[in-house]
Amino acid sequence: MSTILPLAEPLPRASDPRRAAHEANKLGKRLRHQVGRAIADFGMIEDGDRVMVCLSGGKDSYTMLDVLLQLRKKAPVDFSVTAVNLDQKQPGFPEHVLPEYLRSIGVDHHIIEQDTYSVVTRVVPEGKTMCSLCSRLRRGALYTWAEENGFNKIALGHHRDDLVATFFLNLFFHAKLSGMPPKLLSDNGRHVVIRPLAYVREDDIARYAGLRQFPIIPCNLCGSQENLQRKQVKRMMDEWERESPGRIETISRALGDIRPSQLSDGRLFDFLALGRRGEAVPDAHAWLAGEPHATADDDA
Repeated sequence: MSTILPLAEPLPRASDPRRAAHEANKLGKRLRHQVGRAIADFGMIEDGDRVMVCLSGGKDSYTMLDVLLQLRKKAPVDFSVTAVNLDQKQPGFPEHVLPEYLRSIGVDHHIIEQDTYSVVTRVVPEGKTMCSLCSRLRRGALYTWAEENGFNKIALGHHRDDLVATFFLNLFFHAKLSGMPPKLLSDNGRHVVIRPLAYVREDDIARYAGLRQFPIIPCNLCGSQENLQRKQVKRMMDEWERESPGRIETISRALGDIRPSQLSDGRLFDFLALGRRGEAVPDAHAWLAGEPHATADDDA
């Protein structure tokens, strides 16, 4: 018998089953539209693609898999979906939950077993953030398995709020305007990573996961670390949304409407050439050193 683990904060369920079904159908339709639009806007999936869906056991990856399976039935292209989970050998991890669920819905799947938990807990001092090392090890294991088994697309469950939060993390803590793109080529050039939930709100995902009753598996390795920078940013975003509903959506749209000439990066816009009357390039050293400009009187 499957063990169904609840969401960390269970959502209230409608008392009327018909109403709950109606809400799930309505929400599912919106999610399918948003995921379909992201796939089309960024060319995420093409005919013949083999898509490896990374399934963590959390609400985001469950929702991504569920929506992709629905879209595949009516998609204009033919592509395959395989759900892959990395069993990191955390103590107490309910390793039976995902395989039983995936078998119950008839989806092709594979469980990678790799003890990254011991590595992280051995290397990272107690009380320090484990997320960075954990994610690198997890990413390495998943990328390696994808390459060995011929998958040309890797789907991750990051949603709209993740993309916005990453932008602010890089802005506040790393002094750069960059984020988490909906589609990217890995550093080694061997993997195309896609994020089909790029347009989907986290609140909608949480509600959908509750209505669909996915068997959520909480992450006990890093989920208990409260002082993470990402959690600080999330609290800020939540407060903004309470004060000005719709602000996060506005910021999300802004990430897709970049105006290089209105920023300050000379690598993206040629400020030196803008309005220049001669061919000479400004001498930065002379400006910084405060060297006076030669005049006609000086030459006399």
